Order: sequence, then structure tokens, then C-alpha cells
Amino acid sequence: MNKKVAFYTLGCKLNFSETSTIARGFLNEGFDRVDFSEQADIYVINTCSVTENADKRFKTIVKQAQKANSKAFIAAVGCYAQLKPEELADVHGVDLVLGATEKFKITDYINDLSKNDFGEVHSCEIEEADFYVGSYSIGDRTRAFLKVQDGCDYKCTYCTIPLARGISRSDTMGNVLKNAREISSQNIKEIVLTGVNIGDYGKGEFGNKKHEHTFLDLVSQLDKVEGIERLRISSIEPNLLKNETIELVAKSRAFVPHFHIPLQSGSNAILKRMKRRYLRELYVDRVAKIRELMPHACIGVDVIVGFPGESDAHFLETYHFINALDVAYLHVFTYSERDRTEAVDMDGVVPKAVRRKRSKMLRGLSVKKRRAFYESQIGTSRTVLFEGENKDGYIHGFTENYVKVKTPWNPELVNTLQEVELTHIDDDGCMRFEFLNAKILVH
Repeated sequence: MNKKVAFYTLGCKLNFSETSTIARGFLNEGFDRVDFSEQADIYVINTCSVTENADKRFKTIVKQAQKANSKAFIAAVGCYAQLKPEELADVHGVDLVLGATEKFKITDYINDLSKNDFGEVHSCEIEEADFYVGSYSIGDRTRAFLKVQDGCDYKCTYCTIPLARGISRSDTMGNVLKNAREISSQNIKEIVLTGVNIGDYGKGEFGNKKHEHTFLDLVSQLDKVEGIERLRISSIEPNLLKNETIELVAKSRAFVPHFHIPLQSGSNAILKRMKRRYLRELYVDRVAKIRELMPHACIGVDVIVGFPGESDAHFLETYHFINALDVAYLHVFTYSERDRTEAVDMDGVVPKAVRRKRSKMLRGLSVKKRRAFYESQIGTSRTVLFEGENKDGYIHGFTENYVKVKTPWNPELVNTLQEVELTHIDDDGCMRFEFLNAKILVH
């Protein structure tokens, strides 16, 4: 009988792409992959360190694994494993902790799968994380996450990612295109480009800071790869989202009109304290340029509330700034103190109750923004990519501009692209539609 391995991923799309790559390594070694809720011989938890919440959830997930199999070997990898390896190794039941450079070699560290009395730690100094490991996720869903870049050279005062992932470095253009072709050959219709700071693509593709390609080169080359129906850019910094890239997406064959652009604050004073590399005026320009060329585009925004020094006036400045922006939804993060960041020593600490209140206000604004965006799409013709899950008798999918739709479950629709007209918003906030082609039998 083959040994069984199960995976749990915390955090971002990048982590999902890396978990998939690590999983393929196990399959090559003769392991069978099972669901995390099932009994396995080894459980691998890919950790995240962006928020305090992700740290806390780790212990709960370890307990889940122990409940499924008390004798199982448990390994922790990823960002939190790099930042606080000893802390993870001390969690009861954890046998192995691998940092940034070791996680892709996990099968080399697993010999006899016998439980350790103490968690064994292999983590490098982060300065050694200077080589690139390409990865992509496949087999989990109708879309794949393709990693093109890792690490970050920015020094935002709240962020631990440079400490957890090292310097900015990129995959080679040839390898990205090869991975994209591999994905498209598996009948996956959509590829989401992911990385820590993907607008920085090109830097470090030769193992040094020599630049041959840019993010614009990358998107223009990917747009030519045959067989890929849809390409989606994940999060990209406003200062790295150039007009030329927006223009290319507007004319593109495969890139969809969906942008996710971190803002973090609508107050220039707070942006400066965060050491962001732009001011709010640049953000207004980015949104205006997208709207000029793609009026129907979906624009998502990251924002942090409760950063040290954020007064009520600063917060209201952010609230009113976002309210006036023509954007579709927000990802709201409540600031949490992270060790070894500049912000942790700043004065003007915002009480946690105030942080929660501000977060709630912005989440409410996000609901309003998404509703307005969906309403603006009623009556338009769109293409939907349907997903593979039957949720309460319905199948869901997303339009190219990221409107979530639903219709009664029909297995024939799974992983297909269908032309539809958006008609009305359901009680749960999903869009309903009529098919524009007669190819599908509507049961």
C-alpha cells in the first residue's frame, strides 16, 4: 500500500500554487494524496504569517490532523515556518518545520515517518532564499494559479513577507511559458498569475538583479500562448501597474478585465508611515485609466485599518476616498502587530475595538460597492466559466469581469465557457442569467 499524504494551505494564491507543486513531488515519490479530513501517514501544513489570525489557526489545524490520525507525521512549511520555526516546532504533534528554501525539498527530509519527541527545524537565514522555484496549482479547480515571481524588495513598515520570502526574484520567461502550456494542455480554462509582487517581474530571473524582461513583456508573451482561454492578473501594486499594461489588457485576446490593486490607505499621511511607494493621487489615475479603456472592468482594493497613528480623521479620509472611487469590492485587513517590523514600535497604537469597528464599516462599504457594480452589469452579455461544485443544487461560475453567477446544477456545464446575458441579482447576492446559445440543455 502506498503511503498517504494530505495538505492544508493557509493564506494566499501563491501558497496554493506552491502546495500543488510540493504535492506533485510527493506523488512522484509514490505517495497517494488524500483529503486533509481523511486518515493519512503525513500531513503537510503550508503556513501564512500575514495576520495574527493565520498564526492562531495553525494549532487548530494540527489538532485536526491528530484527530484524523494520532500517529501521523506532521510537517509545517511556508512563511510562518520561516519566521518563527521554533514556535511551530514547540506545538504538540509537529515533527518537522521547513523554511523558505527547504520546503520544496520536503521529501528529502522525510525518512521513516516516525514521530519525533521534538519538532525538527530546517530553516535558512532568509538572505539565502535567493533562488527561484517555479510552481503552479493544478487539479484542484477549473483555474490554475501560476507563480511567476517570489519575494519582495519593498520595505513596507507593517509587512513580514520580505523576512519570510526573501528578495524579489522571478521565473525565467521560458519557464513561465512552458508552465502555461502545461496547464493549458490539461484542459484548464483559466490561469491566474501570482507572486508576492508580480509587477516586479523580471528582477532576478538570472539569479542576480540583471533585468531582461518586464511584467509588460510577460503579459504580452502569455497572451500569445495558444490554448489558454483566460488569463487573470492577481494583485499588482499601483506604482507597478503601468499604462502600457492596462492598454494591453484592454486589447488582449486572453487577459480578462479584472484588476486587484492594493491601496492600504486613502490617507497620504498614513501611506507615508506605511512606506508605500505611491500617494493616493496615483491610485486615482490608475482607476481612471482602467475605466477609460474598460468601463466594465472589475477593480478590487486591499485596505488596512487601524494602522498605528490612524486617527478618526485619517480613517474617514480613507472611507470617503474609497466611497468616491469607481471600484467593485474591498479586501479589508485589520492591522495586526508583527514582530520584526517597523510598525510594531510606532506610537499611536489604535485600540483593537476601534480597529474592529473600522473594519466593519469598510466591509459594509464593500457590500455596497459590489452590489452597485453587479447592478451596473445587468443587461450585459458576458462569458461565464463554470466551476465543478454542486452547492445546494446550484452550479456557480464567474464572468470575465468577476461577477459571480449561479444556475440550477447541471454537470454538463462544469469547466465550460458559456455566453450569457445577466438578468437580475438573487437574494444571496449572486447574479442570475439567461443562456445566449442553445448548446446547453437547461434541465
